[in-house]
Amino acid sequence: MSVFDELKWRGLIYDSTEGLEEVLAKEKISAYVGYDPSNRSLHLGNLISIIGLMHLQLHGHTPIPVAGGGTGLIGDPSGKDTERQLLSKEELAYNLEGIKEQLRRFLDFDSRTNPAIMVNNADWLTTTPLTDFLRDIGKHFTVNNMLAKESVKQRLSGDGISFTEFSYMLLQSYDYLTLYEKYNCTLQMGGSDQWGNITAGIDLIRRVHGAKVHCLVVPLLMTSSGVKFGKSSGADIWLDEKMTSPYKLYQYFINTEDADVIRYMKIFSFLSEEEIAGYDDQVKNRPEKREAHKKLAQDATRLVHGDNALAKAEEASAVLFGGKIGKISLDNLLEIFAAAPSVEISKDTLSGEGIPLVDLVVTAGFAKSKGEARRTIEGGGMNLQNVRENDVKRTVSVNDAIEGKALVLRKGQKDYRLVLVK
Repeated sequence: MSVFDELKWRGLIYDSTEGLEEVLAKEKISAYVGYDPSNRSLHLGNLISIIGLMHLQLHGHTPIPVAGGGTGLIGDPSGKDTERQLLSKEELAYNLEGIKEQLRRFLDFDSRTNPAIMVNNADWLTTTPLTDFLRDIGKHFTVNNMLAKESVKQRLSGDGISFTEFSYMLLQSYDYLTLYEKYNCTLQMGGSDQWGNITAGIDLIRRVHGAKVHCLVVPLLMTSSGVKFGKSSGADIWLDEKMTSPYKLYQYFINTEDADVIRYMKIFSFLSEEEIAGYDDQVKNRPEKREAHKKLAQDATRLVHGDNALAKAEEASAVLFGGKIGKISLDNLLEIFAAAPSVEISKDTLSGEGIPLVDLVVTAGFAKSKGEARRTIEGGGMNLQNVRENDVKRTVSVNDAIEGKALVLRKGQKDYRLVLVK
């Protein structure tokens, strides 16, 4: 199967230029994607184009991830209703280091045949004299054509667009021209909202060199319920584990709606078409087993964070459904039960022999009286750290708490209380 066919059946092609399929089948090419350093981390939406580069590399093509140190000084107006807040050079430098480190996780920069090439467009965008840029590049663009681009039209229909952001199209086009000249790069990839910027670069290369180059854009995903993909409670899901933990990433995917799970599996796993067809059958005929959801969450978490982080995420997920708490970290525990009601108890109360479990059940709000608490415990309805407790004489000390800071009480199957030791 050609890489074009691979990308197509996986749903990774929203649109492409005519002739690209034939080129990818016959030639080994270089392809680039630019990444905006507006944050220290890339987000889950960026992962779609990264995976596109991964598939190209697996088929023998050369990926060129471009860290946008130059274009980041300006800001891309695509998909934005208002002007971006400009970042300082120091902020950009900090963000670029984080993004570069993330890109190294996904692409092979040490391949003997087609190693990935990391570049920063600040190397040419910040060193080219303005008058040279306007004479050599600007003369190939007409304002009429630029105004017709969708990203510009949307802004003009609202609060307008500054000349700074209006010029972004020229800078991105110059990127494509520079990469064509330095690395014979003949394919630019990006999100579907980048079509106008990318085709402008294609036209620039045609005008300057008379050469034909190509464009492929990946879809901007929406869930079947109309929520932008990669959003959880209105916030982006990031690839940096300090900003979005592996557990939260795992939970995001395992909670995928049935209508989306196979579509996402095609994109975020590297399973074969036949393997995914098997999971598709499971979703249709045995949806209660949620095998596809679990496999999607495993593959996506492993891809972003690795096997060790996946194991911890699965352990944390099991805790939420009554599994043993074991040696889980305090940070993970607090994240798992962030939405659970919580109460505070002093460390002094747990010192020495501790507090009777009966009293703790009342303190946590699971019972209105000690008598009710005793009946709940004797009936096997109370769990401490996800272990059933039947002994009404049981005491709880600071040694029972995770890192001496937190206890988890559960009544029945899903009614939790987090007890914080202060």
